[in-house]
Amino acid sequence: MIFESHAHYDDESFDEDRDLLLSSLPQKNVGTIVNVGANIRSSCMGLELSRKYPYVYAAVGVHPDEVECLEQEGIEPIHSLLGEKNVVAVGETGLDYYRKEGTAYKAVQKKWFLAQLELAAEAQKPVIVHSREAAEDTMELLTQFCETHPQWEKRGVIHCYSYSPEMAKQYIRMGFYIGVGGVVTFKNAKKLVETVEKIPLERILVETDSPYLSPEPFRGQRNDSANISYVLQRIAEIKGISPDEAERKTEENGRRMYGL
Repeated sequence: MIFESHAHYDDESFDEDRDLLLSSLPQKNVGTIVNVGANIRSSCMGLELSRKYPYVYAAVGVHPDEVECLEQEGIEPIHSLLGEKNVVAVGETGLDYYRKEGTAYKAVQKKWFLAQLELAAEAQKPVIVHSREAAEDTMELLTQFCETHPQWEKRGVIHCYSYSPEMAKQYIRMGFYIGVGGVVTFKNAKKLVETVEKIPLERILVETDSPYLSPEPFRGQRNDSANISYVLQRIAEIKGISPDEAERKTEENGRRMYGL
């Protein structure tokens, strides 16, 4: 079945039909969902969803655009959530330089990215890395962290990958997986298509980032995990394999990375 490695069903866009939608997904061949936190509130809500649905698991963390809440509350709320049953990863965390610039803002993002990496290493859980327009800093920080924490075996995934095939291969050598979602179906996704072509299928996780980044032919509409079938179809085309094989291998990859 489909392994959805990254969704946000705590998002307000699901408020009117969340339970109906989540209840319907197993009948649409979705077998496992990891609901990913963007801040402390959404991390808590993801945990609640994991308690309600046996096929939903939670990742807890604070998105780089939300780190101001950590400046106020500190990292302890996330640390506490990591001990809960069904919490399988730290994230999403990382660096995002798209909306704001400036040395001070970047320094705050790096501070809390490192703090969440420390939590992941301590708990021996994978990390879900968000990186937007921050390729060099993300690579530098993760390289240094992995070198100084060789005991951290789980590593994690570079979510919604958007950089070069060469950088993807470097992340794979470090032990990371590459997250591929609806963007791979877009006509202008040449770099991601090339990345999928050049990296091993054994290191690809499929995701939606629901409610965002719907694949063709639903681009611009609210996304949900059933649409991963379109992502798998495109990956299969690129790799010259069947969609069933792409589904089977990416499910194995997801279970391996998240320890399920």
